[in-house]
Amino acid sequence: MSTVEATSRHNKQIVQHVFDALANSDPQPLLAHLSDDFRFVIMGSGSWSRSFDGKDTVLAELFAPLRTRLGRITTIPLRLIAEGEYVVVQAHGRNTTSDGRAYNNSYCNVLRLADGRITEWVEYCDTLLIETVLGPPSAVTSGSR
Repeated sequence: MSTVEATSRHNKQIVQHVFDALANSDPQPLLAHLSDDFRFVIMGSGSWSRSFDGKDTVLAELFAPLRTRLGRITTIPLRLIAEGEYVVVQAHGRNTTSDGRAYNNSYCNVLRLADGRITEWVEYCDTLLIETVLGPPSAVTSGSR
């Protein structure tokens, strides 16, 4: 087995473990595998589309507000494809907002790993759905929605 194949297999196992836990609303394996310089990017053109740079920034400005708005966050992996340091995950969210609205987005996530840690997560999803159901980031952060 080549080094690239071994790296692909190892990274895919890590990401599979993380997403298996996320399918059961358990964020702990994800949090344990984030690098300190972790970067989360939401692609698109809506108000949610931006780069969150640094683990502390991601946790404070993205993950914490989303957990407040959604409570249990459930993301179900449908397909994982790995090559070297990258793992691509097709996934579907099954979530309900704190006011009872369905938030079921579909995702294509491109994760980059180094030394067993997730260093980057680029997310492609329906940003209009985010805006429609969750409102702008300021509404989620302030809890006004």
